[in-house]
Amino acid sequence: MLNRHRRLRTNSAIRDLVRETVLTPMDFIFPIFVIEGENKKVEISSMPGNYHYSIDRLPEIIAEVMEVGIRGVILFGLPDFKDEIGTSAWIEDGIVQRAVKKIKELSKDILVITDICMCQYTNHGHCGIIHDGIIENDETLEYLGKIALSHARAGADMVAPSDMMDGRVGAIRKVLDGNGYPQVSIMAYSAKYSSAFYGPFREAAHSAPQFGDRKTYQMDPGNIRQAMREIEDDINEGADIVMIKPALSYLDVIRWAKDKFDVPVAAYSVSGEFAMIKAASEKGVINERAMAMEILTSIKRAGADIIITYYAIDACKWIMD
Repeated sequence: MLNRHRRLRTNSAIRDLVRETVLTPMDFIFPIFVIEGENKKVEISSMPGNYHYSIDRLPEIIAEVMEVGIRGVILFGLPDFKDEIGTSAWIEDGIVQRAVKKIKELSKDILVITDICMCQYTNHGHCGIIHDGIIENDETLEYLGKIALSHARAGADMVAPSDMMDGRVGAIRKVLDGNGYPQVSIMAYSAKYSSAFYGPFREAAHSAPQFGDRKTYQMDPGNIRQAMREIEDDINEGADIVMIKPALSYLDVIRWAKDKFDVPVAAYSVSGEFAMIKAASEKGVINERAMAMEILTSIKRAGADIIITYYAIDACKWIMD
């Protein structure tokens, strides 16, 4: 007997009824870049439609996020002051700390996640403490704990360590629990690859390393079994959610993680993925909406429960359209 698979593709109504992977606004987290100053909303040249916001301009983007049904944002801060140890990352009146407080004033319901790293705050642009050109893993953990604690005190709901130092999830969990913040959850950048897709973000966050690269702490793109060990360690140290970054070139890693571990899996559709779609769209060679939605669907289909994407607001509008 001939199988008539096409019967379930006859028209849009039946295609909608039998669709296996469906995107909703609750799938997305929207990244926000916060800068010092007043009345600033400055477009990021490498990421059209994304902006640097001063804290007094946050109400407009938070209102837009909430209007389309997005439940969470992740914050990246750009300080005015940088030094060798990233002091401005953990001070009480730091850029992220004030942004967290502002957003919580605007809405108690939106989930505020903060990126925990040092690259935006150090004058060398690396994600840890450096001695003689070497990123010192264990010494860096103390500073990451300080940053996480300062964000928790400001009101962050979740912290997301992105540094890729060994043991950082356990160190942060210990600091948070020991200081009365057991309710603050951790979304670990567990499998963060040393990727060519980060270029536009590094411009946006002013976080490019001033020498060398990050291959000694971010993962080799060729490795997947190692990613599973990294994820397992983070879960054992107390991670509530694990993340794969980037997303598009690592759909197999997302699938392996989803099949192997019984925790929520996040994926970060990074700046290079966004910028490629934008550039191709501007040249008129692709349909931006169709391609963006297809890629986001592929990330969810691969197993991601949560998708961090610069297309979050647009995707929600397209879903509702």
